[in-house]
Amino acid sequence: MQLVIFIGLQASGKSTFFRTHFADTHAHISKDLMRNNKNKNRKQAELIAAAFEAERSVVVDNTNPTVEDRTKLISLGQAYGVQIIGYYFGSRVSDCLQRNHQRSGKAKVPEVGIYATAKKLVVPTFSEGFNNLFYVQIDTSGTFEITPWFDAQLIS
Repeated sequence: MQLVIFIGLQASGKSTFFRTHFADTHAHISKDLMRNNKNKNRKQAELIAAAFEAERSVVVDNTNPTVEDRTKLISLGQAYGVQIIGYYFGSRVSDCLQRNHQRSGKAKVPEVGIYATAKKLVVPTFSEGFNNLFYVQIDTSGTFEITPWFDAQLIS
């Protein structure tokens, strides 16, 4: 089983990537789907645990920008003995703002949210407890490019 943790700005392609790469094989857990829940972290942990108990792999589709955000998830994955994989969505703020402008309704994120996440976004490392990491970018044709991770690589 796997715990897949997405890391990246809002409108960097995370949810689309889930739909195209994991929807058939992994449970989708996203705080965006918990709009009326007062304790989203607790609910997220409950949903992850329930999926693992049902022997189902999970994708956590949130920004997960800080080491602290990811530590809670990684600890839960380690407690269940699952493989922990991170996908870092490399993107420029300007590109995310442009994609966000194409959204409507509740899918549209206030611009200040994207800027706030960018300020606290910490690039993941294997030392956090990941078994594997990947770098994801959207190319000019809108296709996802997935590259194996190296801690020493520079992220633009």
